[in-house]
Amino acid sequence: MIFQKEITNWYSVNKRDLPWRNTKNPYNIWLSEIILQQTQVKQGLPYYERFVTKYPTVFDLAKASEEDVLKLWQGLGYYSRARNLHTTAKHIAYELDGVFPKNHKNILKLKGVGDYTASAIASIAFNESHAVVDGNVYRVLSRYFGIDTPINTSDGIKKFKALATDLINVNDPGNYNQAIMEFGARQCRPKNPDCNSCPLTNSCEAHRRNIVSELPVKLKKTKIKTRYINFLVCFDKKGRTLIEKRTKKGIWRNLYQFPMIESNESITAESFNKLVLKHSFLKNLKFDYSLYNEKDKIHKLSHQHLFTKFWIIELDELPKDSISIKDLTDYPTPVLISNFIDEFNFETV
Repeated sequence: MIFQKEITNWYSVNKRDLPWRNTKNPYNIWLSEIILQQTQVKQGLPYYERFVTKYPTVFDLAKASEEDVLKLWQGLGYYSRARNLHTTAKHIAYELDGVFPKNHKNILKLKGVGDYTASAIASIAFNESHAVVDGNVYRVLSRYFGIDTPINTSDGIKKFKALATDLINVNDPGNYNQAIMEFGARQCRPKNPDCNSCPLTNSCEAHRRNIVSELPVKLKKTKIKTRYINFLVCFDKKGRTLIEKRTKKGIWRNLYQFPMIESNESITAESFNKLVLKHSFLKNLKFDYSLYNEKDKIHKLSHQHLFTKFWIIELDELPKDSISIKDLTDYPTPVLISNFIDEFNFETV
């Protein structure tokens, strides 16, 4: 089969030397796949290296506290991945005696593992013939075969999975799966793919019809919600500050942040005093305040855009549950908060 042969030949010459490709250890492969979900290799690689250094086995990861895992994950986003990673590590270590499931069916039962991840682990670690279908694979297949079925519909998911299954090299599924993903990431790129040097150009349907830029087709996402968030960065004369742990369900669950007030619009310093006294623990305390950023810091998530302001609050004394400013970086925080901590000079307060 031309497609299969050209993909694997290209991969043998162009593949990147990545640490999880030099092992059949399912723990390392699983760890890399979870980290690389919705994350590019250049961003995920340092996290992978830090995780395998600190937690070289599934037992080490299982024994860690969730707070430590979240702290090491900080900056990668989609924190449910880290929570599921930790939960699954404990399940494997304590309920499966440290033995990783050896087939697609049982791997799929692990928390945080979907069909793509299970297929990747099963094929790479255990040589099972299960085709992977991720964003890169969707792009390669839709362009090569000229398929305009939307990839984020049930029909599209079924069609591309069936096609990928027909194309897989059953004798070497792990290598083929990695080859087609790498081909999509580096050769058949989302924007400006290098069709002139592509080994599949002569048989690519999208290239023949000049519709490469139009594929794959994806239905429009739901409307993005806009929220206006005001963080209260408090500190007192004893060098303490105040943070709170998010306990409700959501992407930042079990992470820490400064006390927060949500408003209906971006507010000014003139209207802040009224808002903070109405909704905050500060209403019975004497304090001075200033606005750190006149222009909103915009933090974009998959389903919402946060327009944020940081308000600097000075008090004589904070409540007993406050912490030393020196300990602030010990807590796992969303990247929005950690970036502010790095930017703001707490040593001068």
